[in-house]
Amino acid sequence: MAERLVMVYSRFNRIWHWSQAVSIFLLLFSGARIMGLHGAMPFGLAVTVHTGVALALVLLWVVVIFWLLTTGTWKQFIPTIAGLGEVARFYAWGVFKGEEHPYRKRLGRRLNPLQAIAYFALKAVLIPAIWVTGLVYLVHGFWSHLDPGDFWLWLVANLHILTGFAIASFVVVHVYLLTIGHSFREHVRPMINGFEKIDLTPEQEAYLEANEPERLHRELRNGP
Repeated sequence: MAERLVMVYSRFNRIWHWSQAVSIFLLLFSGARIMGLHGAMPFGLAVTVHTGVALALVLLWVVVIFWLLTTGTWKQFIPTIAGLGEVARFYAWGVFKGEEHPYRKRLGRRLNPLQAIAYFALKAVLIPAIWVTGLVYLVHGFWSHLDPGDFWLWLVANLHILTGFAIASFVVVHVYLLTIGHSFREHVRPMINGFEKIDLTPEQEAYLEANEPERLHRELRNGP
């Protein structure tokens, strides 16, 4: 295995990532205003922004799901317990002692076991939950006659809020992890230019050289 700087995040992948990041920030900010946690924007504007951005994000997720399924990228998010203990120990203890990260990124598996579990939970549980509860709440007018005491509305709203806080927690942890190990700039750069250092087998390197040379950064194409 040799470490190479490889294009692993396509342009669509990066556009999707940053569009989702901005959308989540706007949703958290406007949602906090709707809850009365701050007064930095008018209530009516917060509702409009929250609804509009949410619908745009749902559309983006539909496109992303199609992209994940057709490109096979969804396989990156399949959880695995192999190496999970070592990675968990690193984040709980080793990182504070300056130890090297135990997981080596590969072409077909960029996410370490802990990341895979976290992203799987986000994409398979939290995102569908925030999506469904938000849409059900949005069309309350169509089913309000079935809920005269507003119990189900209260339940849907609180599930939506709890899921929102869970996603906010994921964002906080995600940003925190960008500050440990390498510099913040090194962590963020791959999602800007698409290139990241990963381990390649001789066969993978030969395939990329022959068929997709543009994915190998010229500075590290002949060695780290």
